[in-house]
Amino acid sequence: MALVYRPTVQLSGILFSLLGWVLSCLTTYLPQWKNLNLELNELEIWTMGLWQACVVQEEGGMQCKDFDSFLALPPELRISRILMVFSNGSGLLGLLLSGFGLDCLKIGERQQEQKKRLLLFGGTLFWISGITAIVPVSWVAHSTVQEFWDENIPDIVPRWDFGEALFVGWLAGFCLILGGSLLNCTICSTEVHPSSVHYAAAEQQDQCQHLETETRP
Repeated sequence: MALVYRPTVQLSGILFSLLGWVLSCLTTYLPQWKNLNLELNELEIWTMGLWQACVVQEEGGMQCKDFDSFLALPPELRISRILMVFSNGSGLLGLLLSGFGLDCLKIGERQQEQKKRLLLFGGTLFWISGITAIVPVSWVAHSTVQEFWDENIPDIVPRWDFGEALFVGWLAGFCLILGGSLLNCTICSTEVHPSSVHYAAAEQQDQCQHLETETRP
């Protein structure tokens, strides 16, 4: 399988993966995983993240308080905190490994097999990072939907809703998986530069003209 612009595809994969990793780190520390609007006091909006809970007032002030105990958190938040930290770590390791495996990097040009292995490991780590970012975000979203439509809770009780961090986390996971897929697609390909394509076409044309000359009487 030949790929003319393999370095371009590799660079695109790295950029998507880098964007996904940055968004994953941002999702981990954003306090807007859940939002709560109080009908009795519309001037305040409560938010909850993996590390702290905050209250946002209409005047523009924001006060946050860190959770006192990890074990006191709901199960989805405890597991989500672990998975998001693991996602950030695997994404960072994937960036380091795949960066040394790029064709545009002149280091190790004569060790193509090792560079392919680095790309493979890096792309796989991006897949793992993307999945471990999507799973906790989807889990928190699922539990939020279940609590929102729980018939056992009275209607007058305020209910949590989706926060902005969930959508950032979904986008982060998509970018990481896309970046890893682009990198892994270039492993089985052979780089073909446009100049070599034109050279091969010109050489084939010269051979045809030579055969025509020999066949003439």
